[in-house]
Amino acid sequence: MFHPRDLPVVHLRKSFESSGLECTVCAILPPGINPIHADQSVQKRSLAHLIECVEAAAEMGARLLGGPLYAPIGYNPGRRRTEDEWKRAVEIFQRLGEKLDEHRMTLSIEPVNRSETFFLKTVDEAQQLCAAIHHPRIGITVDTFHANIEEKCVASAIERIGPQLRHLHLSENDRGLLGTGHIRFPDIFEVLRKIEYKGYGVIEGFGFSLDEPDSPGALLADQNVSPEDIALCGLNYLHSLGQ
Repeated sequence: MFHPRDLPVVHLRKSFESSGLECTVCAILPPGINPIHADQSVQKRSLAHLIECVEAAAEMGARLLGGPLYAPIGYNPGRRRTEDEWKRAVEIFQRLGEKLDEHRMTLSIEPVNRSETFFLKTVDEAQQLCAAIHHPRIGITVDTFHANIEEKCVASAIERIGPQLRHLHLSENDRGLLGTGHIRFPDIFEVLRKIEYKGYGVIEGFGFSLDEPDSPGALLADQNVSPEDIALCGLNYLHSLGQ
C-alpha cells in the first residue's frame, strides 16, 4: 500500500471474505511522507498518512499493518541517524497507538537493508525502537532477504526477538524461488517452532511477467520464473519442510 485512498478497499474486503482468505497489509511510504523529517509540517502530514493506512487496512478486514514505516525507502542522507530522528519516530508511533487500539490493529515495523535505509537495519535496532515506543500492539516484521544482508545469523536474530516477532516475509537471497538460494529456511522454521510463533509467513519474491512492466520483477527477476511460480513453487517448498 502506497496511497490508501487509491485502494478499492470495499472490493478487496469482499474478495477476501468470499475467498476465505485473511488480509495483512504491507505499506511503503510515498513521496512527501517522512515521519523522521525535521519539518513539523512533514511530521504532521506523515502522522495523518499513517492514520489513513491504519483505517484503510481495517476497512479491508486486516488486523496487521507492516512495513518500513519510519522513513521512505531509499532515503539515505549519507550519515548515521540522529537522536532527534529517533525521538521523532518514537513520538509519531506513540501518537498512532490510540488508532491502533481503536481498530485492534497490530503495527509490525520492518527493518530493511542498508541500501534502502539508514534508520533501521537490524532486529536489535527494531527491538530498541519498539521498547522506546512501548505499545503492546507494535512489534517487528522480519524479512529474510533483508536479514540475510544485515544479520550475522537470521535464525538467531529471530530467536532473540521472540514474541516481538509479529510478521514474517519469506524471501530467498535473490528474491527468487524459495529453496533455490542460500537462506537456511530449515533453521529458521526450527526457531519459529521454538519461540511458538503464531503469525503469518508471507512469501515475498519477484517473478517476471510481461503484464507487469512496472513491477520489480520486470527489471530483476529471472525471466523463466513467473509470479505464479514464486507463489506456488514457494508453497510446495514450504510443504516439503513440513510447513
